[in-house]
Amino acid sequence: MPLKRASRGRTKGGKGSSGTVQCTNCGQTVPKDKAKKVTGRINLVEHTLAKELRAQGAYIASPTVLKWYCISCAIHFKILEIRSADNRRKRGKLR
Repeated sequence: MPLKRASRGRTKGGKGSSGTVQCTNCGQTVPKDKAKKVTGRINLVEHTLAKELRAQGAYIASPTVLKWYCISCAIHFKILEIRSADNRRKRGKLR
């Protein structure tokens, strides 16, 4: 029977078991190599105040937030797009 996806939906390769993570949105347990990782930054200080502080030479930290999404939540939040049958096996940029 033909495969729908060459990778079977994962980026595991030949490395055996990969851990699991929980989806940030729905809490579903997903294999780490199948989940979609999204990183972002949080601004702790308002933009205008940060601009003034930087002008005076202050360092303003902006922590990085790491989010993991299951496939259904990633499609819902438009992190992933549904691809046609021809484009499913093509590697490269998904957007």
